[in-house]
Amino acid sequence: MVTLPLLEENDFLPDYSQVPATVWDKAKLMFLNYPNNPTGVGASPEVFEQTVDYATRHNVLVVHDFAYGGIGFDNKKPLSFLAQKGAKEVGIEIYTMSKTYNMAGWRIAFAVGNASVIEGINLIQDHYYVSLFPAIQRAAAVALTGPQSAVRELVETYENRRNAFLAELREQGYRCGERPCRAPEGSFYVWLKTPPGYSSVQFANDLLASESVVVAPGVGFGANGEGYVRIALLADEPRLREAARRIARFSRLESL
Repeated sequence: MVTLPLLEENDFLPDYSQVPATVWDKAKLMFLNYPNNPTGVGASPEVFEQTVDYATRHNVLVVHDFAYGGIGFDNKKPLSFLAQKGAKEVGIEIYTMSKTYNMAGWRIAFAVGNASVIEGINLIQDHYYVSLFPAIQRAAAVALTGPQSAVRELVETYENRRNAFLAELREQGYRCGERPCRAPEGSFYVWLKTPPGYSSVQFANDLLASESVVVAPGVGFGANGEGYVRIALLADEPRLREAARRIARFSRLESL
């Protein structure tokens, strides 16, 4: 396995030109995930165009994890990989009911795209898992084909929480390096830079001990996550504002 660095200077998008030719020659499968966990960044049409181009030239199967495909902010709908011309020839997209429809414990998802890949997945599914409990399948069908007002309400809730948390950080003077903290374009996470001199694990541990705020160390998502922590927007707005105040207070005290 070879990791694909997602760096802030490239807006947390893949730079395929940095992947050695020897890796491309041997590669068989590539996983992508946009809107991205943990950064909250959405993909651009240009990135998916490049993905199709590289996958075609090097005969690589693309699996795009579209788990947060229903959760986009600022009136922007997250971009599907399969909307890109040629994508169905080189890959598939997988979608879980966990995020958009709050069916996390039900463990139901589906894949669409390249016909031969779907045929292979069906073969494995039949032999390894047989099938899901029918009531769960029927509930998923109702969720997908029924009114989507609950989804719109859910997205609005997450967007309001995002705005409240980041607004409080700004009001408290917390900055992510030399720029304001980046607002996620989708998902329900905020990717936050740690204060200068802090590793992600040290910041998470000290913040918990000092302010009773839980964050996920960025290094847990790969080496390039060092220097960041992930905030989950799963509490209500007042609680998230309080968390932002405590994070900023801790940062100020540590800088004295």
